[in-house]
Amino acid sequence: MDLDTARQELEEFIPHVKNISDSSIKKMAGRDLMRFKEFKKQGIAVKFGRFTQKENKQIQKNVEEFLSLTGIDSAEKLLFTSRYPEDKDTIHRLKTEHHFCEKISEGIPRPWRLIYYRARKMFDPNNYKGRYTMEEKEKLKKYQALHGNDWKKISELMSRSNLSVAMKFSEIKSAINYGPWTKEETQKLMNAVKEVMRRKLETENPSSLSSLEQSNTDPWIDREKLYQQLPWTEIETKVGSRYWRQCKQKWNSVLTSKLTKGQQLYRGTNGLQAKINLIKRLYETKAEDASEVNWDELSNAIGDVPRTYVQAKFYRLKVSSVPLWKRKTFSEIIDYLYEKKLPELEEKL
Repeated sequence: MDLDTARQELEEFIPHVKNISDSSIKKMAGRDLMRFKEFKKQGIAVKFGRFTQKENKQIQKNVEEFLSLTGIDSAEKLLFTSRYPEDKDTIHRLKTEHHFCEKISEGIPRPWRLIYYRARKMFDPNNYKGRYTMEEKEKLKKYQALHGNDWKKISELMSRSNLSVAMKFSEIKSAINYGPWTKEETQKLMNAVKEVMRRKLETENPSSLSSLEQSNTDPWIDREKLYQQLPWTEIETKVGSRYWRQCKQKWNSVLTSKLTKGQQLYRGTNGLQAKINLIKRLYETKAEDASEVNWDELSNAIGDVPRTYVQAKFYRLKVSSVPLWKRKTFSEIIDYLYEKKLPELEEKL
């Protein structure tokens, strides 16, 4: 099937197909198109967004059946084959012989790629490993001394993610001050953020620099770009006395104060309405995990505030309202807030 025909046929099932790359279209034509047509015959629409508990169970069933069929002895080997270089060739051969793509997606009306990513998330033993022990911290310091900032290698040695080991080492090595921020520290933070943003704007849009030049009035602080992802380890180095997470939290506090101009958004009637809007918007996303939520868009639910401000308010809401929230999945927390907390808030409003 040629590329144009494949794109045209896929458009029936995937409305945003025009935005998908040619290479992805080719893969979807091979892995998904026939499946989608079969689901259509059964009157089942292709789905996106949050995976249901039923779908999660189907993925688990598919993985377990494929392991039983091939004799591969763990889901980690099947889904993270690169971690087992000595078994890689055998596993790839078995996956090809036994039609891994078809088997893993059986019974689930979604694009294969999304099913595969969901399976990897479900079966990765390196996810959700919690706090670092003292022994792990000592190992991290030793590995960094041996390998420098090769976080990929260190992450493999520690069975943690690249970002996790990099950020934890940054926290360990910093001269940490846990007391209140001084005026000097706050000014250093402001200067550091301003510096990295100036460099970013120089690269992206030199004409935007004019808004950064009026340092006395800080008009630049209102820029939407300032609450996107910033290079916190670099900012940490410039501040000197705080580690990256403290810098990030303080910056969010400064930015929120500037953007809201001192208004208490979570007080009184406005606060109730903000919580109601937030719960409704989260429920409408049908996200399976917090990482699937567009927090920037959700910031409109409670006002012109940074995404991290919205995330913090959501955290407080679930902690105060959802019993045993630590044992629930993200989607279960959202469902509880929507079904139990929302009616209560609306009645109170």
